[in-house]
Amino acid sequence: MSEKTKFIFITGGVVSSLGKGLASASLASILQSRGFKVRMRKLDPYLNVDPGTMSPYQHGEVYVTDDGAETDLDLGHYERFSGVACHKTDSITTGKIYQRVIDKERHGDYLGATIQVIPHVTNEIKDFILSDITDEDFVLCEIGGTVGDIEGQPYLEAIRQVAYDLGRERAMFIHVTLLPYIPTAGELKTKPTQHSVKKLQEYGIQPDMLLCRAQTEIPQNEKRKIALFCNIREENVIAALDCDSIYQVPISYSHEGIDLQVCKHFGIDCRQEADLSKWERIMDVIRHPEGIVRIAVVGKYVQLLEAYKSINEALTHGGIANKYKVKIKWIDSERLEHEDVNELLSDVSAILVPGGFGQRGTDGKIAAVKYAREHKIPFLGICYGMQMSVIETMQNVVGIKNAYTTELRADCEPVVGLMTEWDREGSTERRNKDGDLGGTMRLGAYPCVLSENSLAAKVYGCNKIFERHRHRYEVNLKYEDVLKKAGMVVSGKSPDGLLPEIVEIPDHPWFIGVQFHPELKSKPFDPHPLFVSFVKAAIDKSRLL
Repeated sequence: MSEKTKFIFITGGVVSSLGKGLASASLASILQSRGFKVRMRKLDPYLNVDPGTMSPYQHGEVYVTDDGAETDLDLGHYERFSGVACHKTDSITTGKIYQRVIDKERHGDYLGATIQVIPHVTNEIKDFILSDITDEDFVLCEIGGTVGDIEGQPYLEAIRQVAYDLGRERAMFIHVTLLPYIPTAGELKTKPTQHSVKKLQEYGIQPDMLLCRAQTEIPQNEKRKIALFCNIREENVIAALDCDSIYQVPISYSHEGIDLQVCKHFGIDCRQEADLSKWERIMDVIRHPEGIVRIAVVGKYVQLLEAYKSINEALTHGGIANKYKVKIKWIDSERLEHEDVNELLSDVSAILVPGGFGQRGTDGKIAAVKYAREHKIPFLGICYGMQMSVIETMQNVVGIKNAYTTELRADCEPVVGLMTEWDREGSTERRNKDGDLGGTMRLGAYPCVLSENSLAAKVYGCNKIFERHRHRYEVNLKYEDVLKKAGMVVSGKSPDGLLPEIVEIPDHPWFIGVQFHPELKSKPFDPHPLFVSFVKAAIDKSRLL
């Protein structure tokens, strides 16, 4: 680690879901625009080892990195805003921390000492914060949860110690709080922020900057009051107002002077102006689109849209690339099992079926695939959605009504089955159906070879790609010839030819199913080609309706 590397710790107070991840990602992108090299990390206080086995209704999307880490969705914000790829070393949980501590204790590494939260747990957290750093100018560490949560106390103690060890000239604390607006009083209330800062001070941490989330402008006298009671310079009370798009946030924060004050805190001469032109171009398209296209996303977790965060953003990116606004029609796949499919899908120009696990809503997804195939509606199936598209073809075109996945039914024609082994970087990884669920899927980036003259090859503009996976079951390649006779071809495979990665229907305007998750690699300034092409196909379809 370079001695020039500086650490910014982002904490949250008052209430959860204030947007610490978005704030961290936005600040990182602004610092990048001034020529600095950044790295971002997330410290999650929950006891799960990772979010891989958590319900999407509780945790939202599981974001997967190239090297196969199952992480919090905030790492998606980090990558989308900065373009910097996250790694396993950028995500930690209390579960992982305690797992490491206990493993060391069993191994005898502590030489018979009594194991305690301080120093053993906090030292492990500190080691994580300071690990795998090279020549970064800034490392931004977001602490999950809210100040005052019992689970977060070891993390606050650890970052206090890091600041003490490195010196305050290399550490900065940013606290994200809420300024609620009381309509009957007609004013913003600063007391929750004051109490939150005092709680943080109880842990020995004096915040250097406040990001105050508010629905309305913060009057200067209120900023002055906050600064006085929270022991912070007035110019470091930053208004974090609601924006019409998350991609406006870096622009708004920069206009508030967040980057200048960060540089001032560290004694850095900020001669290079922040170049936010790429965000301004993105916002110009978002606010002045050439048209609107309506796309259905048929999933089973639509009651909590955070479960499909990257899907939502990737569709937005595809719209930006085509200078169109994508309006998503979220449809619970269970509805398609007992409601009129034509009525639910007749007003959309494309259909996307995302990933998922379990039986619930599966037949609804198959119904959506059938509608897209028969009505020549552009279709994109992702992971489980790709598997459902293969099952639909086997059931309704080939005529094997018992075609299904062994994930859900043992006595079926096993079109989709458990993947027990696969190659990763020259070694073989093996799994079995009775093994642990957590961390045992095919995770991370794998290569895929595309068939020449396929739609996929045309979309990507090359014949070999690397995409991120998160799945345990695989389409059975023994049915490849049967599918081909039915009009569906396997157009992408693993380099050894054993694992199907992409299917498509040539006799269709735009029909692709992929086993991987392309949405995880899409960025507003570098949209994923599949989503660009998919949205373009939807726009073309809308012009025919």
